[in-house]
Amino acid sequence: MRPVTPSAVPPSTSTGPPAPAPTALDVVAGHDLTGRTAVVTGGASGIGLETARALARAGARVVIGARDPRTAEAVAAGLRRSTGNPAVTVAALDLGSLHSVREFADGLLRRRDPVHLLIANAGVMGVPPGRTADGFETHLGVNHLGHFALAVRLLPALHSAGHARVVVVGSSAHHLGGLDLDDPHFEHRPYDPYLAYAQSKTANALFAVALTARHREHGVLANTVSPGATLTGLQRHLSTETKHAVGLIGPDGTPDPRLRTAAQGAATSVWAAVAPELAETGGAYLEDCAVAGPWQGTAPARGYLPAALDPERADRLWELSAALVGADRPRPTRTPLNQPTAGPHPDRAAPGVH
Repeated sequence: MRPVTPSAVPPSTSTGPPAPAPTALDVVAGHDLTGRTAVVTGGASGIGLETARALARAGARVVIGARDPRTAEAVAAGLRRSTGNPAVTVAALDLGSLHSVREFADGLLRRRDPVHLLIANAGVMGVPPGRTADGFETHLGVNHLGHFALAVRLLPALHSAGHARVVVVGSSAHHLGGLDLDDPHFEHRPYDPYLAYAQSKTANALFAVALTARHREHGVLANTVSPGATLTGLQRHLSTETKHAVGLIGPDGTPDPRLRTAAQGAATSVWAAVAPELAETGGAYLEDCAVAGPWQGTAPARGYLPAALDPERADRLWELSAALVGADRPRPTRTPLNQPTAGPHPDRAAPGVH
């Protein structure tokens, strides 16, 4: 597979002008998530922040996982004020450290509360060659393996919810390259940051397929979402040349006016979390608040590549991931987790704007 250089990255990752796109608050309007718990990784900035804001506005208890809890707490305080929801909290979470992931998950499990929504939002993009604390290539380690370990650790709480949704934030960048299951950490091929990001986004989609296949019978469904082209802190490692090449900025360095705002970029994540029409949907690829179909070979790169939702590759990735992080099944619990005490089921809530 050829390396992906900045000049090879097409400017077609944009999904079009932002004007018609709804915001996360538009999507959540009419939904009541009182009594529901939502975990949002990377919920202190960008798309994650707007996702957390919308879920909090709908009454959910929101737990933000953040690498910098002090900064995130200031953000959470703002959310509590702006939404009128006092149940927005922060806990330390570094997805590049399995120890941190386990500490975060175990803190949630000790509360004995079900987790109804897990929004796997945090991620890195275009970083130099590097390894996580556990020796994984950074993109794969943070974007996929960290979230894999978190979801598996939280399975008792997800099962206890009765009907839980895992929303995995992917990207149309998975079109740029597949997942090399034989060399996921670039130990036997030249490192390319864009290819590394692309394969981590393919892994995100495959993870949703495998998680649904294994835990649908326990009420856990997972889907991947593409937020559309949005300029946030995610792209902080990209050079000006690359940002221009992929259509994030114009020749004068200003953001491309076709980009979505973070609130618009979060819309599909929130739709995946609350839409009643997704009550039985898992292992799907979602974009523009709709279930996407396979790519038709046209530009822009819309829809998914079939390899990103292939059940056999998803199963292989699950087995590899489980071996790498040392987890494959939910931890046993001696006493039942608490059940929700109030609020309608999200699948029975009034539909928002889609």
